[in-house]
Amino acid sequence: MSTTTTPPETTPVVPEPKTRLGKASLASADYADSRLGIYGVARANVRKVFPDHWSFMLGEIALYSFIILLLSGVFLTLFFKPSMVEVVYDGSYTPLQGIMMSEAYASTLEISFDVRGGLLIRQIHHWAALIFVAALFVHMFRIFFTGAFRKPREINWLFGFLLLILAMVNGFTGYSLPDDLLSGTGLRIAEGVILAIPLVGTYILFFLFGGEFPGHDFIPRIFTIHVLLVPAIMVGLLVLHLMLVFYHKHTQWGGPGRTEKNVVGLPLVPVYTAKAGGFFFLVFGVLVVLSGVATINPIWAYGPYAPDQITAGSQPDWYIGFLEGSLRLMPNWEIVAFGHNLTLNVLVPSLVLPGIMFMFIAAYPFIEQWITGDKREHHILDRPRNMPVRTGIGVAWITAYGVLWVAGGNDILADQFDLSINAITWTLRFGFFILPVVAFIVTKRIAMGLQRRDRDKVLHGRETGIIRRSPDGEYSEVHEQLPQAKRWELTQHEQPQPLQLGPAVDERGVARKVSGGQRLRARLSRWYFSEASQVPKVTTEEYRRALEHGHGEGGH
Repeated sequence: MSTTTTPPETTPVVPEPKTRLGKASLASADYADSRLGIYGVARANVRKVFPDHWSFMLGEIALYSFIILLLSGVFLTLFFKPSMVEVVYDGSYTPLQGIMMSEAYASTLEISFDVRGGLLIRQIHHWAALIFVAALFVHMFRIFFTGAFRKPREINWLFGFLLLILAMVNGFTGYSLPDDLLSGTGLRIAEGVILAIPLVGTYILFFLFGGEFPGHDFIPRIFTIHVLLVPAIMVGLLVLHLMLVFYHKHTQWGGPGRTEKNVVGLPLVPVYTAKAGGFFFLVFGVLVVLSGVATINPIWAYGPYAPDQITAGSQPDWYIGFLEGSLRLMPNWEIVAFGHNLTLNVLVPSLVLPGIMFMFIAAYPFIEQWITGDKREHHILDRPRNMPVRTGIGVAWITAYGVLWVAGGNDILADQFDLSINAITWTLRFGFFILPVVAFIVTKRIAMGLQRRDRDKVLHGRETGIIRRSPDGEYSEVHEQLPQAKRWELTQHEQPQPLQLGPAVDERGVARKVSGGQRLRARLSRWYFSEASQVPKVTTEEYRRALEHGHGEGGH
């Protein structure tokens, strides 16, 4: 009779702690592990490697700003009253005493002047919102220009895009909560945008405002959206975003020893965690200093909102400025369709144009994948100069956004520089169509110039500034060959070839059918990767000939 025995389950050998505190800590860790499995999770993730480069810190700034937003927002929620019921103000700010205002505005004044530390927390919250959106923009630019959105990170790119849109929406709702004259002016513009939506605009307006503008329910409703709905969605998206970063592993810049199958950097614990923790407090400190020395959104200077008043020279937060500029640049254009007026001068600049601009950015990873036909996984980043067309497209988009952003302050520019507001408006109208094209061409030429410089460095080395005279009297500068690691870094990038449509006929002599989509894809591929869009890399034979030529002259 044979018997089988099961080997005992192996467990990590942990040294016996010598102190009572150490024993208690180990017991607590064992208790948690038996229920949550933290040992297995820790073993798989604490030594995960992250590359060390300053550009990767841009996403951390966004993360830390978001955390500070949540913490400061919880504090403000304890004192803010989301109500549009009118009360007579009798607080500490003397100039507004005896004035009728909403409870929302009165409670914001109370936070600013009567709650200990309330004004500082308000300032921190507002500055953190501005920096959060700015960090998201710059983080996405870094991902775009380096190609970090390619497979397998397309879905993560969409998560980041949704985070950016939700951050802008939530920023606008938070900007509107105090019910001051400046935010009310912005809401009046938002009312016009909503009413411009065909068929359903009126219904949406009544749903949001609870009746005719300004209604009595808007502040309570957007308060729920601002503090509960949108933040909950953003937290979920952020968790998914970070989980995919862990799952796909982090991208890295090309260099010796770095491949598509590894990551060279620092472990999560303890090095990266310590650095990240220190960086969080640095971001927090900068926000506190900004909040202490640079006042933002002084609602007491504007007064409570009244529908028959408007703030002269009013400006929204910076990330909404492009919408303001788009509305100001659009000519007066209305049409009548099926017995209804379509206010295209509001609908096109506020919904259609921003929708096209931002949806293009969201869809770009899939557009580039379709054009190039590249479905491989990529973990090594592109240098922006090595993808001139992509870099030019990104700069063109930023330029178009910048023109709209400047247009949002055309009245301020006209007043400060004593210029004609009509001249500024017409200049920016033409600039919106011309400047992005110019920016694309200039950026592409600069990128290709940088490629040529890299090629020259690989072939002829670095200029030393040392001038040598040959026996026959010729002067030449001594060049020093680059280190092997640097040469590899400058030549490790791929250079895809344009897609070809193939022969006009098949092997039987029958004309091949080529769809319009295939022709378009081939043209775009040639635009991306033709010799006019990339400088050929140095080949081994070219480098060998350059060395021989240099040694023969004695000048390298």
